Amino acid sequence: MSSSGALPIAIVVMLALNAYAVLAGADFGGGVWDLFAAGRNRDLQRRLIADAMSPVWEANHVWIILVVVLLFTCFPPVFARFAIVLHVPVTLMLIGIVLRGSAFIFRSYESRGDEVQRRWGRLFAVASLITPLLLGTIVGAVASGKVTAPVEGAGFVANYVAPWATPFAFAVGGFALCLFGFLAAVYLTLEAKEPDLREDFRRRALVSGVAVLASAGIALLFSLRKSGAPLMGHGLTEARHALPVQVSVAVAAITAMVALWFRRFVLARVAAVAQVSLILWGWALSQYPYLIPPDLTIQATVAPWVTIRLVLVALGAGAVVLVPSLWYLFRVFKSR
Repeated sequence: MSSSGALPIAIVVMLALNAYAVLAGADFGGGVWDLFAAGRNRDLQRRLIADAMSPVWEANHVWIILVVVLLFTCFPPVFARFAIVLHVPVTLMLIGIVLRGSAFIFRSYESRGDEVQRRWGRLFAVASLITPLLLGTIVGAVASGKVTAPVEGAGFVANYVAPWATPFAFAVGGFALCLFGFLAAVYLTLEAKEPDLREDFRRRALVSGVAVLASAGIALLFSLRKSGAPLMGHGLTEARHALPVQVSVAVAAITAMVALWFRRFVLARVAAVAQVSLILWGWALSQYPYLIPPDLTIQATVAPWVTIRLVLVALGAGAVVLVPSLWYLFRVFKSR
């Protein structure tokens, strides 16, 4: 009976991951642009990034917390596999999230001088660069089908490093970094009030959009190799849903770039969000029904029905509080 609630919970997990990518992902990208701030508007660029992030960056992490809680509660074998086999990159990613958040706060409220603020700023920017790389690497490791149960006697490297330290996983990490940088630059074109500052981020958005295309091609090529991610490669190139997904992503990407070129920044933001969302759902479809290929499926790993029923009730009750609260937060600080 528990299987009847498995798919809805898995969809909620993907929706939360989608929200995390388009919201917190842009925060990570903002940190990257903080690191590469340059030109005569360098200080203004960093101030804009800080002003854009300050009201919402903590709230954006609620989505990854929801993902973790749902995996732990509703798909215990999947959570266990993550926590054991991928504990190295997951731990490093969590450390990066904590470091960038702490550094951002200390830089904002530090009063001992510019040099100390610059030191915190460097830590914030470097952590923002490394964290999305690790997040993408984790996704790549899962998609590769190499996150299997540890083998007794195989050794630490074989069990806990080899599954994620692969060219394909690193390629997906680079792709995630480019994607988040692109999102952030697109968002910041709308946040900027000064025309010069808006043009700075428009140029960054165009450049990072090209980088997204290049890194996506590299990741796809690696996925088609036998040592890459054959299941995902097949899902993205040969499955029935492959062509509609590819066409949809291409339309969204082209729309975003054309809108940026003609300075239609609202349309560019909508298209960029659609592009990221379609890429995520394309990945999910390519490995369906697996949560962690090649052996952990949605139906086989779901918790008993009594647990799923209580979680569905809790999700409904939580949504009544969370969704209006987040809407009001963004309405107050991002309505412009």
